[in-house]
Formats: sequence, C-alpha cells, structure tokens
Amino acid sequence: MRVVIQRVSEASVTVDYKVCAVMRSGLLILLGIEEEDNEEDITWLCRKIINMRIFNDEEDVMNDSLKSIDGDAIIVSQFTLHASTKKGNRPSYIKAAKPEIAKPLYLKFIAEFEKELGKDVGAGVFGGDMKVSLLNDGPVTIIIDSKNRN
Repeated sequence: MRVVIQRVSEASVTVDYKVCAVMRSGLLILLGIEEEDNEEDITWLCRKIINMRIFNDEEDVMNDSLKSIDGDAIIVSQFTLHASTKKGNRPSYIKAAKPEIAKPLYLKFIAEFEKELGKDVGAGVFGGDMKVSLLNDGPVTIIIDSKNRN
C-alpha cells in the first residue's frame, strides 16, 4: 500500500456535485492499493499515520500526532499512486490492484483507521470521479509505502 498524506486546514470530497466528506484540521490521505497488499499492511499503515508526529505543538514544533490533536481525516482511494512511468509517456497502472481486490481492502483500511483513531473519518467514493479540495497546512506532504518500511 502506498499513501500520500497531506496535513490540511480543511478538505472536502465531492462526487457528482454532492459533498461526500468534509473536514477541518487533520489529514487528507490518498491510498493506493496493490495486488499483494493485505491486512498486515493496513494495520501497520494506520498506526504509522495516526501516530506520526507532524502537527505543531504549542512551541510550533512538529511533535503532535493526528491522535493527540484529535484531528480529522478523509481517506480517498487513488490507484494512480501505483503508476509506472518507466516507458513512454502514458503511465501504466498494472501494479494497482483490480477493483474486486482493492475495494474490500479500502473499506477495511477505513474501518481500521476509525478503530485506531477512535472516531469516524470521511471517505471518497471508491471508483468515483471525485473532486478533492484541500487547503495544505505547512505544506506538509509525506509519502509512505508499506512495502518499504525503512
């Protein structure tokens, strides 16, 4: 699994002109799923993201986590995170999991994230034509791959 997490002051996701998720301070999480991904990847990533100290404390130092600030989150599926641009000018998405594999893992990721965070989070619509709006805070943007845990 690969994620791009962005610290945001606000974010929302709209599908077919209907807002399906909106939040204030927290994280916008773009999630890409590969065929080999499993529940171990979900557990590791959820804990890593929720406890990552990327929010400013009272001394304006990044020492606080999403959990410690009681922040919000929106999780959006994004198969393009597994694009291969090695050959030619058209990206290949062969490494991205097919919808029948990716959707259940996406839903499990959301459920595990909510359990670890202790509250509901927003989500996009799997496979939907989503419009994502966000106001970056910092900006702080981090890429994490569960297959590369260094």
